[in-house]
Amino acid sequence: MLKLKNILTAFDEFAGKEILSERDVQDYHSMYINLYHEFRSQGRGDAENVNDDIVFEMELIKQVEINIDYILELIRKYHESHVKDKEIMVSINKAIDSSVELRNKKDLILQFIQSLTPGAAVTDDWRTFVDEKKMEELNRIIAEENLDKEETYTFVSNAFRDGYVQTSGTGLARILPPVSRFTPSGERSAKRESVIEKIKAFFNRFWDISGGEF
Repeated sequence: MLKLKNILTAFDEFAGKEILSERDVQDYHSMYINLYHEFRSQGRGDAENVNDDIVFEMELIKQVEINIDYILELIRKYHESHVKDKEIMVSINKAIDSSVELRNKKDLILQFIQSLTPGAAVTDDWRTFVDEKKMEELNRIIAEENLDKEETYTFVSNAFRDGYVQTSGTGLARILPPVSRFTPSGERSAKRESVIEKIKAFFNRFWDISGGEF
């Protein structure tokens, strides 16, 4: 459907004659992303997995991504309605669910909406809110994994500067807690993978809503 829609939008005659509403399209996006995650989580480890033959065109979905500015504009309208226009709230939820990139930020966005006061400036308050949550969640990872705090700050700052998490080299080694030479290599590898997974999840959660800054 998206392939056909992309072709049709090249023609002026198509404007205003769309069969599906924006909300319908978002519902399809949301369902498609749900199926993608459902199928990719099944049959892991199977040598011959029929799911591998199912091709999901997630790049096509990402081409029509909803960005955070669009969500903030909806939040602004919801706030200006004195949080009474529930249809706007429905639109916010549907927009987030239909986005590959925003789904892992949904709880942040909903918490932000709940935190707004009558005199709030949505855009400025969002930046402050994100900065606070970013440090709060990173400090939680540091505490949970017993990481070196300053080295972790430097490591994550470099990741935001470079646009990706470096999974090799001395930077990662410096943030990990010291281990005895008698610690089994399997335990050391498991610890390393756990830290990488958490920092990558943290990075993906905040990278595109922080302006690339830590």
